[in-house]
Amino acid sequence: MDPINFDPAQLDWAKGDGLLPVVVQHWLSGEVLMLGYMNAQALTTTLATGRVTFFSRSKQRLWTKGETSGHVLVLKSVRADCDADTVLVLAEPHGPTCHKGTSSCFGDDVTPPLGFLAQLDALVARRHAERPSGSYTTRLFEGGIRRMAQKVGEEGVETALAAVAQDDAALLGESADLIFHLLVTLRARGLGLGDVAAVLAERHAERAAS
Repeated sequence: MDPINFDPAQLDWAKGDGLLPVVVQHWLSGEVLMLGYMNAQALTTTLATGRVTFFSRSKQRLWTKGETSGHVLVLKSVRADCDADTVLVLAEPHGPTCHKGTSSCFGDDVTPPLGFLAQLDALVARRHAERPSGSYTTRLFEGGIRRMAQKVGEEGVETALAAVAQDDAALLGESADLIFHLLVTLRARGLGLGDVAAVLAERHAERAAS
């Protein structure tokens, strides 16, 4: 749901005496980042600013995640559960979510297995923007799109050969190489894994409806 069109009045604020639990999830990887609480003002502020804001039960005031550390949660979407008494927020974290330095307040090992692909895609995007010296990914970007496309072709052939002539470990290794170089090539064209997923989802929906 588009956060701009979300109406806080649809929530059952009375059930929690004006406070409702809020689950924050990484908008790409699906990792559960934290649990907080919002009152109506906190949700309204979140929608207005695009920065996830909670109500602190200990300090009895609004607080925006990252207001001290700078590790803000950028709002991507918000929705209510079926009983309208719990909120799910999808957000893009800028830095670790937990004050202990972990990506999630539940530790660093709660990302769903396939969610790592989103983390890798985000890392490739940072490499594209920052171009750190000594990075293999930087060298790929600086080599140009033709070199990247060539690497995708090479890794594709090696993956196919591993599928018919090598063991599972070799197939997995070549597949990993192929996916990585494909992510780099997509990023060089201004695209990412999410764009590919959107195409797959659209095709699935079309075939399910036919």
